[in-house]
Amino acid sequence: MKRSELIEKVAQKVDILTKKQIETVIDMIFDCMKEALSKGEKIEIRGFANFKIKERQGRIARNPKTGEKITVPPQRAISFKMSKALREALNK
Repeated sequence: MKRSELIEKVAQKVDILTKKQIETVIDMIFDCMKEALSKGEKIEIRGFANFKIKERQGRIARNPKTGEKITVPPQRAISFKMSKALREALNK
């Protein structure tokens, strides 16, 4: 589902807001989530999922084409763990 499709679906279910207002609300939600994750905070949306940042260690990797060793720097990645309710809904 694309962002525009999400806005359209919400607009169909909510009659009191315009599409522009819904777009603004969705953008604000995503901005708040980005900000929280960039600060290293955990996001828990009950009945949906948990998002948290995991720190990956730096490591030595190998270029499969040339065999040359490459240093991969440490980085941060988002971990997504779906809730039990979402897992059960997907596996019906």
